[in-house]
Amino acid sequence: MEHLFVKGKIISGKGEGAKFIKLPWVTRQLTEKLGFIPYSGTLNIKLSQESLMLKKFLKSKGTEILPATGFCRGRFFEAYLKDNLKCAVVVPEVANYPEDVIEIIAPVNLRKKLQLKDGDDVEIKILL
Repeated sequence: MEHLFVKGKIISGKGEGAKFIKLPWVTRQLTEKLGFIPYSGTLNIKLSQESLMLKKFLKSKGTEILPATGFCRGRFFEAYLKDNLKCAVVVPEVANYPEDVIEIIAPVNLRKKLQLKDGDDVEIKILL
């Protein structure tokens, strides 16, 4: 299976990802397509300059999250974080969403499980 690696630093988000993940239609689609129930929060990654180019490539790929009426679409990719922990990269299709940020979801709270804090460097393996 083809894959690519993106690098970045952990940053705090605004809590919007958690609200999105908690929506029943989002949880259902992600659970069906990923095989795990996502923890109700996201891990935000500010991409390195080199990885920023890769995000532009990702916008046209991935599995679509089909929105309920009045909501934005998004895409996701199966991925792995440290120690081969299965997760997914979510790319929201939202106006004014920062170009240099991606969000990671997993079946667990990634900050707690991996003892991550703002400023920590991470590398994510994204399956294509």
